[in-house]
Amino acid sequence: MKCFGLVTSAFLLAISSASVSAQERFPSRLITIVVPLTAGTTADILARLFAEGLSRRLDQRVVVSNRAGAGGLIAAQAVAAGPADGYTVLLANSALTILGALNKNLTFDPIAGFAGVYLIGEAPAVVNVAPSLGVHTLAEFIALAKATPGAINYGSAGIGTATHIAGAHFALQTGTQLVHVPYTVSSAIIADLLGGRIQATFAPEAFTLPLLQERRLLALAVADDEPIREPIAIPTAVSAHVDYRIATWYGFLAPAKTPPAILATLHDALAELGKDSEFRTTMHVHGVRPRGIGVGDFDLYIRKDVERLTPLLATIARSN
Repeated sequence: MKCFGLVTSAFLLAISSASVSAQERFPSRLITIVVPLTAGTTADILARLFAEGLSRRLDQRVVVSNRAGAGGLIAAQAVAAGPADGYTVLLANSALTILGALNKNLTFDPIAGFAGVYLIGEAPAVVNVAPSLGVHTLAEFIALAKATPGAINYGSAGIGTATHIAGAHFALQTGTQLVHVPYTVSSAIIADLLGGRIQATFAPEAFTLPLLQERRLLALAVADDEPIREPIAIPTAVSAHVDYRIATWYGFLAPAKTPPAILATLHDALAELGKDSEFRTTMHVHGVRPRGIGVGDFDLYIRKDVERLTPLLATIARSN
């Protein structure tokens, strides 16, 4: 009888262990990547690229959900408030680090509320102008802006977004007065550039690449130490003696309390994709320079980014 009891206990323990193991297996269902911008933006393109790869590596369906608005606040808040189980992650960009500085009444901490999973890469800003503006070099653009203060409008994806900060940083570094025009739909920036309602935008290469290739827009400079050589040639601002360096980072974040084992699983899959030559080529085509920073180090990267931008963000906060 005692032997039977021991066998029964062992059997029940085995069933219990199997149940716990099944519950802990990750992933076992659909994963959603939330993107804070509209379809067709660099963040959206990257999210869909990695979603397809993750589906294969994790053997689970991975979908992209676009939740644009409020400079990324809507998407970030939704993910931060959601379950910390790895099934909903945020494909964030630099706008996340800006939210806290420009919005003092947030219901969540845009930095401490997340755990960095994997930094995909950085996309340096490109100074894009409409040909109708009549300038062909960065020096000509700056000279025109100084001669007509407040007459040149630049479009961004919204107040506090990476494209807003890139334009504000350019104005600060060049001593020019540019008028910021925030948009809620990114495609409207292009329409208004072509229509002459705004004259410039400071955005990653991928945002305007087709129009740059068709010469319907002009790229005057890239805000990086290295020029862009393919698929089109864009010189650096530094080569024109303008100290203008700024990039939008893109990376995956999860709610801060997500278990380390789940973060590790997601990171390992993303990191393997990030090393793939085809993925890296696609990223380069869209103006993103691969970085591949992982758990822990990504959090440190974000905090340093905030420190670097704090003086500029303080100025913007006072003016809004």
